[in-house]
Amino acid sequence: MAGEETVRLRPPNNTLNERAVGWWRTQLLLTTLVPTAVLVALGAFIAPARGWLLAAAAAAAALGLAGTALFPAWWYRVHRWEVTDDAVYVRTGALWQEWRIAPMSRIQTVDTERGPLEQAFRLATVTVTTASSRGAIRIEGLDHELAQELAGRLTRITGATPGDAT
Repeated sequence: MAGEETVRLRPPNNTLNERAVGWWRTQLLLTTLVPTAVLVALGAFIAPARGWLLAAAAAAAALGLAGTALFPAWWYRVHRWEVTDDAVYVRTGALWQEWRIAPMSRIQTVDTERGPLEQAFRLATVTVTTASSRGAIRIEGLDHELAQELAGRLTRITGATPGDAT
């Protein structure tokens, strides 16, 4: 249509808050700790299976610790986001990267979320729900104050953007 700008896929400019690395590490450590502890406890009480249960616990701990050491820093380097007057841009992923754009005219709702770990790290997640079958766009690992400001800004921009978000 005449006069409309085309929204193009491009690398977003903004990084997440550096505290996101600690938040991700804590999540991975907890995800590693629970199955490892269960395997160790089972190995302590089930003598005939003790050897393979403890070996599985050691393998789970080694893989979990390796992932905890490597992935969060990598994710921090890859994850990017940006909001313009025209669209929300997000790039996520580690091995498989995903780039998403949500034009302002397609945004239906903007939400912020702060789970217990996010609160401990003073972080928040902004979720942008669109009229896309692909689902919502999530910007995780934002400073909680920035997330509030961003949600307010997105609400103002989408309110002023013509269209019905369908």
